[in-house]
Amino acid sequence: MVEVYSHSKLWLYENCPEAYKIKYIDKKWPDLPISVSLFLGSMTHEALEWLYKKVKEGGVPEMDDLIKCFAENWHQQYKSDIRLPAGENIDSFFNKGVKFLIDYYQTNKPFGENTVEIEKKVLFPLDESHSIVGYIDRIVLNEQGEYEVHDYKTNYRMKSQKDADADRQLALYHIGLKHLFGNEIKASLVWHMLAHNKKVRSSRTDEQLEELRRTVLDLIGKIENTKVWPACGKPWCDWCSYKRQMKFDNGGNHNLSLYFK
Repeated sequence: MVEVYSHSKLWLYENCPEAYKIKYIDKKWPDLPISVSLFLGSMTHEALEWLYKKVKEGGVPEMDDLIKCFAENWHQQYKSDIRLPAGENIDSFFNKGVKFLIDYYQTNKPFGENTVEIEKKVLFPLDESHSIVGYIDRIVLNEQGEYEVHDYKTNYRMKSQKDADADRQLALYHIGLKHLFGNEIKASLVWHMLAHNKKVRSSRTDEQLEELRRTVLDLIGKIENTKVWPACGKPWCDWCSYKRQMKFDNGGNHNLSLYFK
């Protein structure tokens, strides 16, 4: 049997083994309201997906149409229990999304890149027993015959070049492209930092991809041999979506399992 992992699944184990156990082993992950930041990211992604689908169909929508798409999706999918930071209101996040899209549209029009895939699922093996699954926001085949993995980010922390060069998610997608289009292809990784209206680019050598494959398999091996699943206990636990459902053990550490037996 092949076990399927994703970058987000690996990330959860690295950041909170107890949450990983609840979600993927016990399968008792509660139905919790999402944060407004995640909602904003989702709505922005949907609008850009719509934009590029229209471009692939042969026309470039007007900017007003893009904003209309975003607004309609936002109001249709918004739920009153979406979590907001203290002192914030939902309209400010809606307006941020509108600004992201206006900036993106004005910077990238007329969208002449050769987009070959949008929201492309990739599923590829790391070895005979383990695979990785993921979804690439957009794949471009540029004029130099090089594939580009494009990823949209709505967070306000600007990704540095060092961050990009160490990023695991898009590097895994590079391996996925090789599985899709052939081992000899060249690829680059592109992050659209929408809050800053900037791009960050990176790339990986075949040697770096092989090292990544081995590193991920080592991490998977650690996960599959884990017997004790501690909560993270990090300062940013206060921002966790479990915040209102947590109890504390006598040592002051978060103990999620008290709630999800």
